[in-house]
Amino acid sequence: MLNIAIVEDEIKTQELLKSYFADFTKKSGEVFQISCFDNPITFLSNYKANYDIVLMDIELPHMNGMEASHKLREMDKAVTLIFVTNMAQFAVEGYSVNAFDYIVKPISSDDFSLKLERAILRIKSNDDPKIKILVNYAVKLISVSQLKYVEVIGHKLVYHTLDGEDYPTTGTLKDVETKLRSKGFAKCNSCYLVNLRHVSDVDGQTVTVGGEVLQISYPKRKDFMRALNDFLGNGGAII
Repeated sequence: MLNIAIVEDEIKTQELLKSYFADFTKKSGEVFQISCFDNPITFLSNYKANYDIVLMDIELPHMNGMEASHKLREMDKAVTLIFVTNMAQFAVEGYSVNAFDYIVKPISSDDFSLKLERAILRIKSNDDPKIKILVNYAVKLISVSQLKYVEVIGHKLVYHTLDGEDYPTTGTLKDVETKLRSKGFAKCNSCYLVNLRHVSDVDGQTVTVGGEVLQISYPKRKDFMRALNDFLGNGGAII
């Protein structure tokens, strides 16, 4: 499932876009979770970096779409941004915010479907894969780059993300480690699986991960330090 944000003040256009997404689902089987915002202030004030695609109108109340997109990029550099506009001349400015594409109003079904298909192909071929977990009976997609560490608490796993959200779910740390080991993750003790790209400091038996200090167990320290050194030595980037 892909998370979609539609930032559009015209209700008719919101409904039209949602109907086009529904048509795309019927044709392709791709499932979408869609959130609509009628102004950019509301969208940005509660923004969480968990959207795959943002459809951004240019003409918006309180703040135009281009200005909103610059603010969006300060919070999320990875999300696929598509402008929806009746002013094609402004689409050129999209390069400044790394916009993926633009759709010109009035929006045709064929144009929408073509642009959406291209966006999905880009997302699925992106170097930043997503991990799927079940949270309160709902499927949640978390970008691997946004995941700080996974923690065992009792009989639960908790996924800690850069935006400060914690997502409890079921499963075993061993299974998660199997999925994420090749993505730059390593255990610093039996309770924590750490995203090595977010390690900023190692001091004795502690490691700082995304601003949080975690304990390194004595049995795991050697393997953890080897994994961290290998990650850095192979060009792994510390964010």
